Amino acid sequence: MLYDAPRAEASPPGRTTSRSGLVRAFFASLTGTALEWYDFAVYSAASALVFGDLFFPSEDPLTGTLLAFSTYAVGYVSRPLGGIVFGRLGDVIGRKKVLIATLVLIGAATFVIGLLPTHGTIGVAAPIALVVLRFAQGVGVGGEWGGAVLLSSEFGDPKRRGFYASAAQVGPPAGNLLANGVLAALGVLLTEDQFLSWGWRIAFLVSGVLVGFGLWIRAKLEETPVFKAMEAEHSRPEAPVREVLTRQPRALAAAILARVAPDVLYALFTVFVLTYATDELDMSRGSALTAVLIGSSLQIFLIPLAGALSDRVNRRLLYGCSAVGAGAWPFVFFGMVDGDSWGLLVLGVVVALVLHSLMYGPQAAFVAEQFSPRLRSTGSSLAYTLAGLIGGAIAPLLFTALLGSFHSWVPLAVYVAVAAAVTLAGLLLGRDPAAAVDEDAQLVAQAAEPVAT
Repeated sequence: MLYDAPRAEASPPGRTTSRSGLVRAFFASLTGTALEWYDFAVYSAASALVFGDLFFPSEDPLTGTLLAFSTYAVGYVSRPLGGIVFGRLGDVIGRKKVLIATLVLIGAATFVIGLLPTHGTIGVAAPIALVVLRFAQGVGVGGEWGGAVLLSSEFGDPKRRGFYASAAQVGPPAGNLLANGVLAALGVLLTEDQFLSWGWRIAFLVSGVLVGFGLWIRAKLEETPVFKAMEAEHSRPEAPVREVLTRQPRALAAAILARVAPDVLYALFTVFVLTYATDELDMSRGSALTAVLIGSSLQIFLIPLAGALSDRVNRRLLYGCSAVGAGAWPFVFFGMVDGDSWGLLVLGVVVALVLHSLMYGPQAAFVAEQFSPRLRSTGSSLAYTLAGLIGGAIAPLLFTALLGSFHSWVPLAVYVAVAAAVTLAGLLLGRDPAAAVDEDAQLVAQAAEPVAT
């Protein structure tokens, strides 16, 4: 039975985080995740636009695109490793240290991609090196998400977890907005030959500056109150991965399944739509990128609003109704963009990303509250990364293969509908957030008791 999420009330006993510390944590989570997702998103866009020609040359454009998207998938396949390694460390050594390490890893990998010779220069070594660097990106992102969610949500009132946890959720659209904005600007300023020759590299090299800014912000943070309480209570787990798998399997299943539809919908309307618009609708690269840019800019505001809304209404009902809408929308979208109207393309992408926001805003809170505090970093990271394997990792490949095999958009829309059904099943398995709120309050209060006496 669907539950009513608790309304925000006064902070729980023992929570002494200052307002300025809470604001810093919120923006450190948002900006750091945005910078890491800039790195990830610029690769995703480049996969759709240039990597097929530069690293996977083929006489058949579809084959080149499939190979380029296969490296996109590698970034998802490697995420579970990052989730296991860094998620575990987040429960053992703390959230802050993990977030600094993941930012450095993904930033360095992205910067090196910008220096990488292409297939025309070093042959097969080029795509191999690209895959290795993409793997490193995925490891970093896999370890980043869980820590970023807990950084903001554990500093804030747990009764407002939906809003505070959404800080990390704003990162992907903000990073996607920045990445596509940089690529769109390069597309306008440079000729096609200049962009393919060297212009795309600028977007990757900018990562070095952005990561430095992110490190400056995160280095100023304190550890979260919840982790400090775990240290004071000596309740940190010794084998968190094993404990999650053996003691909280239902929580893990619920969190994994709930993430599938948002990942698939996002892959369709921010990655594959670039290929569909240019190859099937004969639109320019700049037009397609601009459509995604508009939708992503709206998400920056919609996601925290959806997170806040989920603190005041039925969280799973909001998430579930949005999943139903997500499953239905592709049938409308592909039908209305059969022509070459750019305005309809923008409308279709915007509506899709609004539906995505209504799922994605509450998602971080829903995933985090499935797990007890001492296993939350590991559980959240595992759920996030494992869901990526069955959601976002294979989605662009399947979209491309389905379109190439059936020459119709109908199988693509059916695929999204199935993903929505999977997410609904995960929501039904999930637990009431009140339990997670009580656990946090009790843990922090217990840790503060010796100080009060």
